[in-house]
Amino acid sequence: MEALRASYGDTFSDSDLDANPIQPPPASNSNPQAVNPPPPPPTDLLNPPKSLGALDYLQSGQTSRVRTFPHVEGNYALHVYIPVRIPPTPKKELAQILKKVSSLVPGLNAIDIDIPLNVLCSDDLKLEQVALGREFHISLGRTVPIRVHQIDSVVAMLRQKLQFQKRYLIDFSKLEVFVNDDCTRSFLSVEVSRKGLAEITKQIQAVNEVYKLHNLPEFYEDPRPHISIAWASGDTSDLLKRVVKEAAKRCTAVGGYVQKHIFTYKFSGIDCKIGAKTYKICKFQED
Repeated sequence: MEALRASYGDTFSDSDLDANPIQPPPASNSNPQAVNPPPPPPTDLLNPPKSLGALDYLQSGQTSRVRTFPHVEGNYALHVYIPVRIPPTPKKELAQILKKVSSLVPGLNAIDIDIPLNVLCSDDLKLEQVALGREFHISLGRTVPIRVHQIDSVVAMLRQKLQFQKRYLIDFSKLEVFVNDDCTRSFLSVEVSRKGLAEITKQIQAVNEVYKLHNLPEFYEDPRPHISIAWASGDTSDLLKRVVKEAAKRCTAVGGYVQKHIFTYKFSGIDCKIGAKTYKICKFQED
């Protein structure tokens, strides 16, 4: 703004640009080569751009997420998590579970997108690719708003505490149902209850320490690491739990894999998303 004003002088205001654009002076007979003044600057350059990644839980492609805190100009949403991708074989098995559950639970949607599961269930390949082919997250901390001046400090401290992590296996052991704090969403999830649980718990504790130093709310007292694969509006936990229990019985009768584990995933690192930007937090330490 100051640079533009230095170039064009202080003889106009922002509103003058629209109402009274600068006109070149009339040509002088004595000086036909007189240089005209520069054209007025584009008005959009005089207005500061909107902050990239400003606090908004509804990111593109993640329209089912609901911001649980009010929008405040200059705030950014912070989320620390382990990215997870479901391997091909269990993806097919989970797709069959989703088909069964969605036929009995109206209004169930693919996670993070506003597409009803019963629409996707007509095509197994589409169900696997759209509903289960995306990146899922094991949250290591609450999604909370932070101020712009806190970003560098938060990222630096997370890296300091979590930079060197040994690779380990995460065993996603069972289907579970969760409801968010204000009961506006119910989630069908796959929970970690065996292998990998101890490591994830330690990582959550490390994130809690960083949050505490920045006066941010810590994670749940008794964390239950999981990925969510489908959601429904409101508190439909009772119905979902009954349907999931029946689906688990059917799958156990067929192959028994639900009772042992649903799938195993190798820990791939820790990411931190602030607004629209993702930061890599940790790198691996060889065993």
